[in-house]
Amino acid sequence: MNQKFGAKSTADDVLSGIDLKGKHILITGISSGIGLETGRSLASHGASIVGADLDLAKAEPATALVCEDALQGGGSLELIELDLGSLSSVRASADKLLADGKPFDVIIANAGVMATPFGRTVDGFEIQFGINYLGHFALVNRIEPLLADDGRLVMVSSQAHRIADVDLADPNFERQTYDPWVAYGRSKTATSLFAAEFDRRHRDRGIRAASVMPGNSGGTGLTRHLSPEDVQGLLANVGKARADAGLQPAELKEVPQAAATSVWAAVVANKDEIGGHYLEDCSVAPIDDSPNPFADGVRSYALDAEKAKQLWAKSEELISAAS
Repeated sequence: MNQKFGAKSTADDVLSGIDLKGKHILITGISSGIGLETGRSLASHGASIVGADLDLAKAEPATALVCEDALQGGGSLELIELDLGSLSSVRASADKLLADGKPFDVIIANAGVMATPFGRTVDGFEIQFGINYLGHFALVNRIEPLLADDGRLVMVSSQAHRIADVDLADPNFERQTYDPWVAYGRSKTATSLFAAEFDRRHRDRGIRAASVMPGNSGGTGLTRHLSPEDVQGLLANVGKARADAGLQPAELKEVPQAAATSVWAAVVANKDEIGGHYLEDCSVAPIDDSPNPFADGVRSYALDAEKAKQLWAKSEELISAAS
């Protein structure tokens, strides 16, 4: 596998010299942050992008740069409305894509929220579990027939998966005190488990799936539920935890750097080498089961094959009950 890319590489670095004309790629959460840069970089190299977002009235002006770079690079951008917090919206968006019938070479499940106050989606799911994970689970499985043979699924996870494993007995915090960071960590563990199980189920078609830790970045909008003091406190905690463990200080990435691993996984990396794995800094991350939530690498529970199967079954049960 090509090892010339790393933590400081940008999406454009990863795509240097690559022509993506003819590639059809779906990206959720395209109107800001990492999703916006992921779409811009891919479209500027010729890819045809379908960008799914919650509010098209806001997404259209926000993605103007994507359209400009796509025009110059031979790519294109089409927007579709998608509310991952509503299963009816997910079904409606998926059915539009199915009706169009155009296959996707890559699906990048990028959209998400972080450390939100407690709340529930319209279907009754805890917000972070519902939006970050379950909405994507429903969308990807409904449009799975559109994912081309030898295609790829990229699930955007987070270092925060290290905070908590999924809780299959109480995924919606119905019998325990809500903690926004625990909920976020569980939702991101779930995205990694989904990628691992999706990879197992569909690799016979040549389809491979991986989860991605993009890297901590200050320009993504994910911190909108945190005060400036909360953000500074979080960064201080990260720094102390890494120092106590003898790790190098964490460096915030610029958004183009944070988008690099998603882009690398989508169109550059050897799909058979990344399939079923958790990726960071444009490489397959090592297993690290130290309890430090701010260490590098992936906790083994986020890739556990049996837990992934159990989560899949639980997810189908939850969606069926809400329908």
